[in-house]
Amino acid sequence: MTKTRLEKIDGIREEIEQLKIRQKLLLQQHNTHERKARTHRLCRRGGIVEKLLPDLITLTDEQFDTFVEKTLLSGYAERIIKGLTGQEKETVRPKSTETETASISAGGAKPTEPEQRAG
Repeated sequence: MTKTRLEKIDGIREEIEQLKIRQKLLLQQHNTHERKARTHRLCRRGGIVEKLLPDLITLTDEQFDTFVEKTLLSGYAERIIKGLTGQEKETVRPKSTETETASISAGGAKPTEPEQRAG
């Protein structure tokens, strides 16, 4: 028995609705995967930071924000990030120089260029 044109149109409409539902489900799965990956990344990186600087655990959120702004948003941090991202897929950490290591272990951050000129 052959289908009439109206039956074919109805069949195609049903297929379109099914595909829209499938698209919506796939987008939800993708968003869920992305959110879980972001949460995992944030927890891992936060754990690394707390492991390296355990005193950060006792800071309030405002104090932590201030710490991040004063250290990670410095010109020195930006140069390190640019150096790391400029390298093609290398995950090797740059080795610290003796002066950087001494500065870090002494509790001080390496001054930015304007701070070096002023001091």
